[in-house]
Amino acid sequence: MKILMTYEMFREGYAELEKMYDVTFPDGRDFTYDEVYDMISSFDVLCPMFNFPVDKNLIDNAPGLRLIANYAVGYNNIDVAYALQKGISVANTPDPVIAPTANLALGLMIDAARRITECDRMLRKHKGNMKVGVLENLGTQITGKTLGIFGMGRIGKALSKRARACGMEVIYHNRRQMHVEEETKLNVMYVTFDELLKQSDFISINAPYTPETHHVFDEKAFSAMKSHAILINTSRGPLVDEHALVYALKNNIIRAAGLDVFEFGDHPLPELFELDNVVLTPHIGTQTYTARYEMAKAVCNNVIGFLEKDRNISLVTHP
Repeated sequence: MKILMTYEMFREGYAELEKMYDVTFPDGRDFTYDEVYDMISSFDVLCPMFNFPVDKNLIDNAPGLRLIANYAVGYNNIDVAYALQKGISVANTPDPVIAPTANLALGLMIDAARRITECDRMLRKHKGNMKVGVLENLGTQITGKTLGIFGMGRIGKALSKRARACGMEVIYHNRRQMHVEEETKLNVMYVTFDELLKQSDFISINAPYTPETHHVFDEKAFSAMKSHAILINTSRGPLVDEHALVYALKNNIIRAAGLDVFEFGDHPLPELFELDNVVLTPHIGTQTYTARYEMAKAVCNNVIGFLEKDRNISLVTHP
């Protein structure tokens, strides 16, 4: 079996894979799309990075391809519907990203609420020489507040547990309501999207990006939120209309935001850099050594489990 990796990172995570199969890695850099296109026809398995596009043209040029094992929990870089139609399986890596992404969401929530990054910038700018009144730099606490989770998948559930541990009430909106037993176990309550907007002091976006979720947080949504609400997004940027968010932040329609992802890839709108009431991180939801190593192991397990049928794997069953 021949395995093609589009990237070379955390190579030690693929030791078992390299012992069993013929694995091709790029040398010190990622393969380009054109390079993969030229090589793919002779490979059985493709392992792309989350930002590598696997489109119809590439799939059509891979007559022997049996599996696409994505290095990510998301798979919007892959034309999943077309791959499944062609009889090609698709796998992802959901488990290793749960804890680090949920932790980051909680961190952004606390940072934006207590204005940690804003105060850090201010202190550095004035080198500590600030005359601060007792009512300045006031933030808000998260304890006793209501967190609304949009998308109650694995990460949403992990975040709900952390929020409950911090003394928050948790409500959620999802495509499908969970069974009452799971709601009771997590101590969360299902609400409509409109109720989520109206009731939440904090909203965390943890849903996948689909045509239905594109710009679900738009001008209308922000207008329906509490004026002191704080928005957190560690999922996918295009769920938020970034121009509408900038307007809402500038005009005190909502209080603040914490963003790890952005509508236009890795390029936040320039206006966001000028706003004190927004915390920005460069898509670091899974950027811990442990998480990235475990993602490599998950890709390795997906490939071996698919080919050898000797372990559980994570397959994507629908787009």
